[in-house]
Formats: sequence, C-alpha cells, structure tokens
Amino acid sequence: MGVLSRIGIALDSELLKRFDRSMLHRGYTNRSEAFRDLIRDRLVKEQTSVPEAIVVGTVTLIYDHHAHGVSEKLTELQHASHELIVSTSHAHLDHDSCLEVLIVHGKSRQVTQFADRIIGLKGVQHGQLVTTVPAKAMHEPKANGKGHSGSHGHHALYNHSHKH
Repeated sequence: MGVLSRIGIALDSELLKRFDRSMLHRGYTNRSEAFRDLIRDRLVKEQTSVPEAIVVGTVTLIYDHHAHGVSEKLTELQHASHELIVSTSHAHLDHDSCLEVLIVHGKSRQVTQFADRIIGLKGVQHGQLVTTVPAKAMHEPKANGKGHSGSHGHHALYNHSHKH
C-alpha cells in the first residue's frame, strides 16, 4: 500500500447508518477498510468491463447430468476454449445434479462470451461468471494505453482436477 491520504465525505445520515450496519454485519472493524473495498470493487468492475482487459475468474455451473447431451456439450465447449481454462473442479451434489467450477483466464470479451455459451446450454440450471483482475494489475499504470501484456505462463499447466 502507498502513502495514506485522508479524505472527508458528506453522507445522508440514514445512508451512513445503513452502511454502518452492513459494514458490521460483514465483519469490518472500521469504515476506512469498508470504503477501500468499495473503491477496489468499483475499480475492478471498470477494469473487467474493458473487452481487451486480461481477467481471471470462475464460471460456476449447476446442471442436471441426466439432461440429454449436456455433459458432452460442456466437455466440447471446454475443449474448444481450452486456452481460457486454467482448471476445473467437478462435484456430484445428488443423484441428478452436478456442480462444476471452471477457473478462467483471458481477455474479458473472450471469457464473457465463453461463459455465456456454457451457461446457456440446455440442462444448465444455473450459472454465474465472476471476474476480477490480479491485485498488481490494479496498481500498474497502463503503458501506451495497452496495459500489462507480458506472458508468464501462469495457466500453462492446465490443472484439471475432478472430485467424485
């Protein structure tokens, strides 16, 4: 963390009371850390919304593995987009339902398009994409408007773990 700066803000009293209740409910011990997290969340949302931004995230799926062809279609889509998938984890929830979590890494537009396709498959009961950026990316200034593009081979291992 850099040098701390103190700021003052004016808030409606009722809004502040609601914020304090929320903050305490979430386990914050002071407003400063809660405000820092809100600011970080906003910055992450802005960064992940840029189509060419490099993001990391998860695609979480609940699906009925008895639905006709869903398992095969999930596998097909994952193999077709293998460059975006770092790791997968699979769990059987009950006789019919499976949970699959995919760790993804790539350009925001490509990750979002992949998630939309896989979540939209017939037999997928619920799906959600959550993206973020590495903490270092939040602090790095963009060079020539292009951002950090160095390759470090982070997802070259393609660790596919399956728990049954």
